[in-house]
Amino acid sequence: MTATKEHEKAQANKELPAVRVGFFQLFRFATCNEVAMMVVGSVCAVLHGSAQPLMLLVFGLLTDTFIEYDIELNELSDERKECVNNTIQWKKNYTDTLMQGMNQSHISATNYSSWETLAPLRDRSCGLLNIEYEMTLFAFYYVGIGAAVFILGYIQISLWVTAAAKQIQLIRKIYFSKVMRMEIGWFDCTSVGELNTRMSDDINKINDAIADQVAIFMQRFTTFVCGFCVGFVKGWKLTLVIVAASPLIGFGAGLMALFVAKLTGKELQAYAKAGAIADEVLSSIRTVAAFGGEKKEVQRYDKNLVSAQRWGIRKGVIVGFFTGYMWLIIFLCYGLAFWYGSSLVVDTEEYTPGTLLQVFFGVLIAAINLGQASPCLEAFAAGQAAATIIFETIDREPEIDCLSEAGYKLDRVKGDIEFHNVTFHYPSRPEVKILDQLSVTVKSGMTTAFVGPSGAGKSTAVQLIQRFYDPKEGMVTLDGHDIRGLNIQWLRSLIGIVEQEPVLFATTIAENIRYGRPGVSMDDIVTAAKEANAYNFIMDLPQRFDTLVGEGGGQMSGGQKQRIAIARALVRNPRILLLDMATSALDNESEAVVQEALDKVSMGRTTISIAHRLSTIKNAHVIVDFEHGQAVERGKHSELLDRKDVYFTLVTLQNQGLKALSEKARQMAEKIRNVQEKISLSGASSYEDSMGASIRQRSKSELSNLIPESSVPTAGELSPRAYAVLQADKSKNAIPEEEDEEPVEPAPVARILKYNLPEWPYMLFGSLGAAVNGGINPVYSLLFSQILATFSVTDPVAQRKEIDRICLFFVMIGIISFFTQMLQGYCFSKSGELLTRRLRRLGFHAMLVQEIGWFDDHRNSPGALTTRLATDASQVQGATGSQIGMIVNSLTNIGVAILMSFYFSWKLTLLILCFLPFIALSGGFQAKMFTGFAKQDKEAMESAGRISGEALNNIRTIAGLGKERNFVDMYNAQLDAPYQAALKKANVYSACYAFAHCVFFLTTSASYRFGGYLVRQEGLHFSLVFRVISAIVTSGTALGRASSYTPDYAKAKISAARFFQLLDRIPQISVNSDKGNKWDDFQGNIDFIDCKFTYPTRPDVQVLNGLNVAVKPGQTLAFVGSSGCGKSTSVQLLERFYDPNKGRVLIDGRDSTLVNVSFLRSKIGIVSQEPILFDCSIAENIKYGDNSRDIGMDEVISAAKKSQLHDFVMSLPEKYDTNVGAQGSQLSRGQKQRIAIARAIIRDPKILLLDEATSALDTESEKTVQAALDKARKGRTCIVIAHRLSTIRNSDIIAVMSRGYVIEKGTHDQLMALNGAYYKLVTTGAPIS
Repeated sequence: MTATKEHEKAQANKELPAVRVGFFQLFRFATCNEVAMMVVGSVCAVLHGSAQPLMLLVFGLLTDTFIEYDIELNELSDERKECVNNTIQWKKNYTDTLMQGMNQSHISATNYSSWETLAPLRDRSCGLLNIEYEMTLFAFYYVGIGAAVFILGYIQISLWVTAAAKQIQLIRKIYFSKVMRMEIGWFDCTSVGELNTRMSDDINKINDAIADQVAIFMQRFTTFVCGFCVGFVKGWKLTLVIVAASPLIGFGAGLMALFVAKLTGKELQAYAKAGAIADEVLSSIRTVAAFGGEKKEVQRYDKNLVSAQRWGIRKGVIVGFFTGYMWLIIFLCYGLAFWYGSSLVVDTEEYTPGTLLQVFFGVLIAAINLGQASPCLEAFAAGQAAATIIFETIDREPEIDCLSEAGYKLDRVKGDIEFHNVTFHYPSRPEVKILDQLSVTVKSGMTTAFVGPSGAGKSTAVQLIQRFYDPKEGMVTLDGHDIRGLNIQWLRSLIGIVEQEPVLFATTIAENIRYGRPGVSMDDIVTAAKEANAYNFIMDLPQRFDTLVGEGGGQMSGGQKQRIAIARALVRNPRILLLDMATSALDNESEAVVQEALDKVSMGRTTISIAHRLSTIKNAHVIVDFEHGQAVERGKHSELLDRKDVYFTLVTLQNQGLKALSEKARQMAEKIRNVQEKISLSGASSYEDSMGASIRQRSKSELSNLIPESSVPTAGELSPRAYAVLQADKSKNAIPEEEDEEPVEPAPVARILKYNLPEWPYMLFGSLGAAVNGGINPVYSLLFSQILATFSVTDPVAQRKEIDRICLFFVMIGIISFFTQMLQGYCFSKSGELLTRRLRRLGFHAMLVQEIGWFDDHRNSPGALTTRLATDASQVQGATGSQIGMIVNSLTNIGVAILMSFYFSWKLTLLILCFLPFIALSGGFQAKMFTGFAKQDKEAMESAGRISGEALNNIRTIAGLGKERNFVDMYNAQLDAPYQAALKKANVYSACYAFAHCVFFLTTSASYRFGGYLVRQEGLHFSLVFRVISAIVTSGTALGRASSYTPDYAKAKISAARFFQLLDRIPQISVNSDKGNKWDDFQGNIDFIDCKFTYPTRPDVQVLNGLNVAVKPGQTLAFVGSSGCGKSTSVQLLERFYDPNKGRVLIDGRDSTLVNVSFLRSKIGIVSQEPILFDCSIAENIKYGDNSRDIGMDEVISAAKKSQLHDFVMSLPEKYDTNVGAQGSQLSRGQKQRIAIARAIIRDPKILLLDEATSALDTESEKTVQAALDKARKGRTCIVIAHRLSTIRNSDIIAVMSRGYVIEKGTHDQLMALNGAYYKLVTTGAPIS
């Protein structure tokens, strides 16, 4: 029932719209101070917005002045008129002669018109207008407005940006602390990657929505309103005519925004799929390399890029179409407005020409600003969408609040834990019941062991005790109190937990132990370390307790991590100790040491131990057997054996292997055996317990006499597994921080274009379209000044004709513009998207062919590489694609405008050009500053991101230790730097912004003043003044537009450079090359000769130290030895993931470095401890074994049968088409292991590598898997690495390794006879060192 309810809820959630946060809710975290800042900023923005319409009033008067002056000149240029007493009159002598001519009878038409002129002239004044003086006055107006604009612009931006910075800092703090308070079930349903993205990107989106964009929006909106007001006040008729056409523009803009948003979403979705593939492949690069899946993966990635590309192109087409449509409408509007407006000026004389311009430009400026305000709306919408999720989390009340003060604390804790009919399923998988009416009691002060197959609910029960989850039915009690009523932090402080894969934090050993209990003294830490058997190995390290453990404890071997984790649990002095498979991942040496530590500390505490290996739990007071979420039986070891039920079968299964193995050893070591046998059979009372411990201790000390070196691996000896965890920290501390990102020279554009070469026809046509679009703006200024010129024409007929012609021109330009815009949009989006896809594919391919050592570098972690693919490739578009269009557009615009201006008046042009550098400079400066700040912002946020990343990845450990508060405080401390950077940015940015706006006014003031001088002194026609100024101003805005692309362009060049760096890197071990030997009769003869090796990222640690060992075809070689002794490393050399630094690996007598890499890998099949499966069907995963050919279903099935997998698959509803989930998460370990074996078999490899293929399994699964492996080994050269001796006793050669070389080798019998390390190992189960 609950499941369906949850499902319905999920359905309902899906249907809710994406944006649910109102715009003003974005400011919910603003304090009074910030509100005040925003209010003042808004007032300034509104005043700033009214500056442009104010300027129009001045402009109208200025135009009228010019036209009046021109008409006066026109009148006086007529020889028959003169200026008398400041009015224009006919000359005296001219009127007399004319009267005489009129007395002749035939009055011709020409004379008729002259007769007209004899009528008394209208009262035209003359000689009063001092054009230069008037212009000086106007220039002062302009300068005044400009100064005001500078001050207002500065205040508005800096206040808004500062206020936003404060709010964002607060949102970050609140969000992170809220996330840290969420219950664990919430994290199960939310991926950590998603949370990290939200913390960086989504909060930045909110920042964009509440910072300068708001001020700019207000300013533009005010301009829009004031523009219309000027229009309506000065001339409502014309305004209405223009407004009537404007819905068409708005309609277009709206539709465009809608489509673009929708398509962008689709494009991102499509790319997210491809990104997920990239991430999956890069995370499992070793598997991909081992099975030669590089080409297959590139194709799989490319397939998902195609759909992203398709959406991108559609977006380009739609943008092109709508831009064209808008220009068409705009030019039609121009035509209409001038045609109607001129009739109002000329025919009815309602308006002066100045009024016409005021109205026209008022509406125009209003419209343009409305258009410019719309991108701000996009930012607001993005911010609201981002805020929806973030605020939702902030407002969500956690079901189990780990930081709440509620709940009571018991005075005395005895430590009795009881489960009463507990039923439970994980919130992420409500349909799977994990615990089913479970009832168990755990007595205080005793050790209770939970055993059972994997998936039976053992770990789940432990998590319920920690209250990571609450049971759906029933309850868990501590000393009779329901734990839901207890204070969480207090409850967790009673519990010490050691997990199977312990998490260490990237700090020193001492700090890691201190996480167990705050404010603990160094003595306590040392005591805990001694109790956990960790003290000796810590003191052997050069920096002892101050040794850094690396990210995720990557610098430590498994056993060392485990012991540090135990010390951390002990320092808490816990009442309850939970051991969740604390020794399963260890080899025998480490296991014995760790187990001893655990036995020592669990005395007198309530201890729950979960284990697969029965040897570790024989001594428990009570053993509880789990099956299908229920406890099926309980009792002591001996009682359960007598019962001959579930537990008995488990034990006998495990012991069979061991019994046979120690048959021979038994006679030699009768004495020790007897004592141990006695202990294990009697229910271990504490006396015998201590006796067993002492014997174990003795056998261990005997062994260490064998090999004088301390039996503790030094810090350097790293198991490959621990190694695979990125060991970033060491390398980071060695290099100073700055060198982290090596600086790249921006790539030459020519090379970027070379990758775009196949699309040259698209780019050619696109550029043509762009060039035409660029030329249209200056032509517009030509037509506009032409219209002004018509107003001073005195002949009405000629005037009308001229006006009609110009309006027709406007219509033609609009139509041309429509088609060229569409052409530009389509061509460039096509070429740009194809380039992005090509680069992504090439980049991904380049990554996959690098040698494995390259991936070990922390800069090349899967996350970093996926991001690089996603962002760099799309940023390269900034240097090609639509950007080229913009640049061509701007360049033709500027070119045409400047040529035209020089042709009409070179003096005025030169004056205006003096101002252009300032306009360009402010644009460029703005761009430059942004890129600089972006980098700073990123760097500042990185350290905070590192903390949040570590916290979210290890949330269970942190919750178990009750350390949420510490991480929140650490994170908050890191937020100060980005905040300071933002404040600095606010000042510089606002100054640039204000300057850019004010320059425009200053330019205008100077140019009109000088224009007045030229009209007066040099007889320049006034329309040319307007022509030159408007041409250059439009080209100036084009220049501004071009310079606003510079950040994109610079970014593109740097991204491209990073990309080319990757493409140009020559891998040291190349999968791609055809060089190297291949031969037909591959035998599988392997020789390691004197191999020495260090991992490239840790050159100071010798992993292999002269390894010598050989295997003949068809033989099985087993490596045994403690973790970190170089077993897995030797396997990696054979696969040629790495090459040895000294010495050679021979394959069929040929040096491995001379063998073709892909040929060699095709002969090797590998099954590793944690097999990595891909997120596709079972059949596809098995087929992955051989990527060189198409594999039929029959082969898949036969491989599955060989690996004991077929029956299990057939029991699934979708059989072989069952999806295994990300990294095989839908399957149990045994199932994954068997798929991996089938995958290795289908290759039909000559060499089979089994790297601890069964260590992580429970007994039943192990048996099945082991049987499958034995079947697979027949007739193949096989190298086995194992911790459990039962798995290797029938190998042809057993090589015992220590410290990177072989100390003993031979068959099982030979080594037993040697009486050396191997013999000790088998007889006592004691560690090998």
